[in-house]
Amino acid sequence: MESLDGKLIDLLKHDARASVTELAARLGTSRATTKAHLDNLIQSGRIRRFTIDMDTQDPNIVRAVMLIEIEGPLVRKVSHTIRRLRGIADLYSTSGDWDLVAMTETRDLADFDRLLREVREVKGVTNSRTQILLARE
Repeated sequence: MESLDGKLIDLLKHDARASVTELAARLGTSRATTKAHLDNLIQSGRIRRFTIDMDTQDPNIVRAVMLIEIEGPLVRKVSHTIRRLRGIADLYSTSGDWDLVAMTETRDLADFDRLLREVREVKGVTNSRTQILLARE
């Protein structure tokens, strides 16, 4: 049987704007129980942020994949800093030659250039390689 936390996360994946009252009704639990579980998920870090899902076909958005190499002992600090930069849509730790893979979304090339500069200026970033995504196939 799926846990209440798992069900709550699934509901939020589909509608992060749902009210606690609405979530409780869908889960069949009290508002207080739902709120306590939501607070715990946020406090524990399982839910880091609430965000929007934009139209991926917007031709004005510049999307890219950025591979980032980090100086060994600074991985957590660098990850924390990069995750909060405007334009970082997703961030993954990886195996292999690169430590992180960032999915980026910026409003134009000037904004993309700003993001590249900000990532490269983060203390502990030793190298990066970026590929702009041209078209979805």
